[in-house]
Amino acid sequence: MTPARSTHRPAAAAAALASALLLALTAAPAAPAAPAPTRAAATPVAANGQLTVCGTHLCNEHGNPVQLRGMSTHGTQWYARCLTDGSLDALAQDWGADVLRVSTYVQEGGYETDPARFTDLADSLIRQASDRGMYVIVDWHMLDPGDPHHNLDRARTFFTEIARRHKDRDNILYEIANEPSGVDWPRIKSYAEQIIPVVRGIDADAPVLVGTRAWSSFGVSEGADESEVVNDPVDASNIMYTFHFYADSHRDEYLAALSRAADRLPVFVTEFGTQNYAGEGDNDFAMSQRYLDLMASKKISWVNWNFSDDHRTGAVLNSGTCADGGPWTGTSSLKPAGVWIRDRIRTPDAFPVD
Repeated sequence: MTPARSTHRPAAAAAALASALLLALTAAPAAPAAPAPTRAAATPVAANGQLTVCGTHLCNEHGNPVQLRGMSTHGTQWYARCLTDGSLDALAQDWGADVLRVSTYVQEGGYETDPARFTDLADSLIRQASDRGMYVIVDWHMLDPGDPHHNLDRARTFFTEIARRHKDRDNILYEIANEPSGVDWPRIKSYAEQIIPVVRGIDADAPVLVGTRAWSSFGVSEGADESEVVNDPVDASNIMYTFHFYADSHRDEYLAALSRAADRLPVFVTEFGTQNYAGEGDNDFAMSQRYLDLMASKKISWVNWNFSDDHRTGAVLNSGTCADGGPWTGTSSLKPAGVWIRDRIRTPDAFPVD
């Protein structure tokens, strides 16, 4: 904004200027009103800058707690066709998402089959989401085997290269192990304490997200709870612990564990669905809303699974949408879960906490 300046004009010149302006205004047709903006002009990254963990919260560059809301890709070995200029524009602008989780599967035809290809694919999606002003979670989607040490060397290579390419960005979060299972917390902690220095040695500022026991349930799915992490946290700063839930399967015990954990630990829900634990079956929107209300009240950031046209009910797009090239905006291509989650990303204040 240019500062106001005083000008001094002779009276005759001022009168002539006023007459000319009046003539121009009466002769010119009225300009059409500008359309109302559908979302804030500033992107999430422009508004919040580099994120950091402060106490139990994720905070922006001004030290204020923030809650990110967004979507996860499905496995890019299967559904890269769903991630186009049009679909990412819609996610950033029509949906108003703050964050995209880029899921690179390690097994199941993923990274281990062609490391260079899947590193480049993740890199491309990171760049595209960044260009749209969104935050990006780089998800190392290890699932089976459930011991993250099985992929330790691959993880070192992947995160070294991704961090090297994106170390100067302020919108990256690194999720270093999607859903550990079948191993105890000390084993997961040992993995984290080996991978975090890999990231930190290149990108010192980005938050790191650490998977928890039993498919990132804080151990609840294997009979434990968050106390094992509270009592033996990872020896690193600027980290958060991940929690995943599927509302039709994961009921009050899981909701209570998330609530307790968020009072003691920095937590990021990097994956959830409104269906059963396989992302299938009926949607339980009532239970899902209970989770969203809790997360809003405690400023827990979340990402929904998933932005694809997989046949399962948890994939937000109708089957065939990606092959057809959309439409991407509006709700005509969305399954019920897609309509529901889009509404809650776009207008979270329309669904107040009880």
